[in-house]
Amino acid sequence: MLVVTRYRIAEGAAASGAGGDFLELAQAALDVLAARPGFRSGRIGRAADDPSCWVLTTEWEHVGAYRRALSAYEVKVHAVPLLSLAVDEPTAYEVLVSVGIGAEAGGTTRASDRAPGLGGRVP
Repeated sequence: MLVVTRYRIAEGAAASGAGGDFLELAQAALDVLAARPGFRSGRIGRAADDPSCWVLTTEWEHVGAYRRALSAYEVKVHAVPLLSLAVDEPTAYEVLVSVGIGAEAGGTTRASDRAPGLGGRVP
């Protein structure tokens, strides 16, 4: 499972906003998320063409691991305040095709977990 949260942070706030430096807040959030079971990887990035656009991406073993991580006390204290600043849009994605270094030609594909009888929602 891939989680992508995007942020629109004014340039000055990225370095010294109320509540601290955005990168510092994002790093603290990533650190507590990384300590949770099921966490695979995470990254913080900023758009090359627009320094006000930031992204936090994390990868999880499955949706349950991500949802359980969000309920942990440390995550509520250190990550949820940052996540509440994210652009209001869908953030959780199921990975259907994956290609990596050393992967077989064509990468890895998998079927969707979305339930067809529930309007496409994951049960």
